Amino acid sequence: ISQSSSSPSLVSGSTFHVFIVVGGIISPENLGRIQAALKEANLKDVADIIEESLMAAENAPLDVAVIGESGTGKSSFINALRGVSYEEEGFAGVGVVETTMKKTPYQHPKYPNVTFWDLPGTGTPNFHPHEYLEMVEFATYDFFIIISSSRFTLNDALLAQNIKEIGKKFYFVRTKVDNDLYNEKKSKPTSFKREGVLQRIRDNCLANLSHIGVPEPCIFLVSNFDLDDFDFPILEETLLNELPVHKRYTFVLLLPNLSDASIEMKRAFLKEKIWLDALKSSALSFIPFMACFNGFDLPQQEKCLNLYRSHFGLDENSVKGIAEKLSMSLEDIKSFTKSLTIQFLMQDDSIADKAMKCAECYCSVNGGLPSTLFQFFKIYFLHLKFINTVADDAKILLHKTLKSLSLRR
Repeated sequence: ISQSSSSPSLVSGSTFHVFIVVGGIISPENLGRIQAALKEANLKDVADIIEESLMAAENAPLDVAVIGESGTGKSSFINALRGVSYEEEGFAGVGVVETTMKKTPYQHPKYPNVTFWDLPGTGTPNFHPHEYLEMVEFATYDFFIIISSSRFTLNDALLAQNIKEIGKKFYFVRTKVDNDLYNEKKSKPTSFKREGVLQRIRDNCLANLSHIGVPEPCIFLVSNFDLDDFDFPILEETLLNELPVHKRYTFVLLLPNLSDASIEMKRAFLKEKIWLDALKSSALSFIPFMACFNGFDLPQQEKCLNLYRSHFGLDENSVKGIAEKLSMSLEDIKSFTKSLTIQFLMQDDSIADKAMKCAECYCSVNGGLPSTLFQFFKIYFLHLKFINTVADDAKILLHKTLKSLSLRR
């Protein structure tokens, strides 16, 4: 077994070679275990190890700490990342006074192993910096987002220094940039220049942080109500690149569909994983008749398609919300998308499709390498078809939503 950047493939012969694109899903230790199992022709162990690795990647916990003073937009930022609108169940409380009196966990509604922690403000009379670090248990988080809606404070700098000392990553986020632009445009309508205002905000933040002792800080300008605008996509990419490899899969799935780039990022990560699903499912088909019991049948295909829809924000509830935003019915949405009904994707009346089914039945009954290869490529290319179709539909709906919002403005 070897790692390679090339496409996954199976090569017949006396030795069973699997060229793998791991992307952090399978650890070097498990790669060694798979190699040993293949040498012993123990395909059940191969399937079990892959299943174990997939489960570990899919269930890797991710804890994100969001820190800032009262009124900076911490809770709104968390709600936006979780895709939770105002007053929905689990909505993080927002207020002009200190609504966060202790660290408060908010699970992602789709991915319960992902938790955003709304930490107490550092500049209110209720908290003192010397007690803060112990109180919030700093060592338990994967990374920290330090938020301000105006100037970063000395407390922010002290927090950043302590985070750095324990070997964790931190990111400065300047919120409410949309408010600054609105106020600037209203007060200076003739001389207003959007890029100039944004650069001035960025320069002020850099100067402010340098003055209070943070060398070469990295600043991200965001609006909690327009995540697709400003620096949020850059923040996404930065977080993804700097997370531990085994947690990137978890993080990329929770990202909202803000742009074509975010959808493509998610598509790329899922493509890295599908060959593992195919290898796991096809390993046992070497044994005669096993593919008949463990094959990728229609109910499994529908379950798989629904999972991909959920990952790309096209589950039933999300599509209903999109339909309301676009003032369309669900039938209207289905008329220009392809992934919302599995029957549309799995039309198979051609002679070639019927011949393929006969070939699959023959291979399944006889087992051996032909059966393994057949199942691998069947599952791999069906998963690929599902991912590409759902991702393309997500882009179509994103463009229609953005167009609708721009017309309303």
